[in-house]
Amino acid sequence: MCGIVGAVAQRDVVDILVEGLRRLEYRGYDSAGVAVVNSSGELTRLRRLGKVKELADAVAAAPVTGGTGIAHTRWATHGEPSERNAHPHVSSNITVVHNGIIENHAPLREALQAKGYVFTSDTDTEVIAHLVEEELKSAASLLAAVQKSVKQLHGAYGTVLMDKTDASRVVVARSGSPLVIGLGIGENFIASDQLALLPVTRRFIFLEEGDVAEITRHSVRIFDSNGNAIEREVHESNVSYDAGDKGQYRHFMLKEIYEQPNAINNTLEGRLSSDSVLDETFGNGAAELFKKVKHVQIVACGTSYHSGMVARYWLESLGGISCNVEIASEFRYRKSFVQPNSLLVSISQSGETADTLAALRLAKEAGYVGSLTICNVAGSSLVRESDLAFMTRAGAEIGVASTKAFTTQLVGLAMLTLAIGKYNGLTAAQQRELTEALKSLPGKLEQALTLAPQIEALAEEFADKHHALFLGRGDQYPIAMEGALKLKEISYIHAEAYAAGELKHGPLALIDAQMPIIVVAPNNDLLEKLKSNVEEVRARGGILYVFADADAKFQSDATMRVINVPHVADILAPIVYTLPLQLLSYYVAIIKGTDVDQPRNLAKSVTVE
Repeated sequence: MCGIVGAVAQRDVVDILVEGLRRLEYRGYDSAGVAVVNSSGELTRLRRLGKVKELADAVAAAPVTGGTGIAHTRWATHGEPSERNAHPHVSSNITVVHNGIIENHAPLREALQAKGYVFTSDTDTEVIAHLVEEELKSAASLLAAVQKSVKQLHGAYGTVLMDKTDASRVVVARSGSPLVIGLGIGENFIASDQLALLPVTRRFIFLEEGDVAEITRHSVRIFDSNGNAIEREVHESNVSYDAGDKGQYRHFMLKEIYEQPNAINNTLEGRLSSDSVLDETFGNGAAELFKKVKHVQIVACGTSYHSGMVARYWLESLGGISCNVEIASEFRYRKSFVQPNSLLVSISQSGETADTLAALRLAKEAGYVGSLTICNVAGSSLVRESDLAFMTRAGAEIGVASTKAFTTQLVGLAMLTLAIGKYNGLTAAQQRELTEALKSLPGKLEQALTLAPQIEALAEEFADKHHALFLGRGDQYPIAMEGALKLKEISYIHAEAYAAGELKHGPLALIDAQMPIIVVAPNNDLLEKLKSNVEEVRARGGILYVFADADAKFQSDATMRVINVPHVADILAPIVYTLPLQLLSYYVAIIKGTDVDQPRNLAKSVTVE
């Protein structure tokens, strides 16, 4: 959520800042702003409600010059979306942008107002500007004022500040919200995501928890939470994705749906032998750790939580060990019992999901035998702070509704099942069979994508619908949950998912001709049970949309539309059946006329509670 870009350079930086914001639009936001200081100490600030294009148009209409600047896209937490609440915020000479939430903003606001500071917004962020301005009265430098100020802040923040009386530097601070420094030649940059800076640099420093840094054109000085000067590793980025390129596709989401065969091929590449998964895939020391593991605790949020739910079926039925899955925002706020020889697995597309990261940090003190993250972003907090990391290699995912990040997570979890299972009774023959199945997956997904024209036609029947119910059994129940989430995220149709066997326990009361029932029906051991559930719906006048294995022998009629999905091995079915549900939600959203890539009220990376 939100996006930060900053620069200290000799050249005019406003175009770099605005382009950086454009590259961060995928994160979700409601307003955008930029502030630039020139060499004469003149500050120019522009803020606009709405898209980055509105800000870009304002910049074009009133050209802004200056070599030091900060910019921001805001996703409202405190105060409604409006120009007055948009960042950057100003206090006399100090200008600030901020991602996160300052939990003690109310008492800080009262104390600052008592000293005569006037607040012009409803945001928690403005307290940072006034607080630093106050501390600067007695501090030797902006850096010292920021270091004193952050000790008074409770909550999460990634913040960048500049003083218009000294245009040679910016100061940044990170606690719970990611920041990355981009290194140039005679210029340096700061952003909340390296994607924002790829046009100007490939060399990055990722700030750690509690870091405060002073950035000038020629230097970067970093201090830890105790004020000690510290060196952080410089990383060379090999990211080649252009966040602004949709290619031939109308939306990023559709592009990313069609990228899944290639993304999964990248996930698998170099990680499978002829008959098993390579333990080194998960990091140095993985084999020794996996030999000890007898239980897995998965923590995740949203779509990643659904992938974890699928993994529970795999780990217990194939991997030979017990598994619990919990929403990270619940896990972190309850006292939990740690099973002996338990591995904590965190799952996150961004690697910066606040609740998941907090759960990992709490778990480090709880007695887990080790931690593993399944993540898409190298250098993210979860990757750096976990013992082991599996990188999904999905590539940058711009659409807010996750598609390829989800399916590559599932592939990673299937590989984890193989890796742990071989130490817990998974036979050589089973390993070989599952390995071959995974190698065939990209081709199966290509076949599934050929269903798009049928699904697009089917979506027409959802044009006037306001509610939908998704059904699945076994490891397809989490896929039904993911299908429901996708539909509600981007089409704004209220959608819920149920384990099909639960129909009699409440959902049957909702069944009528106006409630579409979407069913995922691979040809597995639960098929006959599922058919009985389908008949329960038909008997009550429900209209069914069944995504079924061709061998399952479902027949279309007046009350049931059947889309035949390619036959796949059981372990692949949750992954393959995901794609038709993604396509359904996409085409329904098109009919509804919603903003597919940036649905209302949602953000791509949830870096606050």
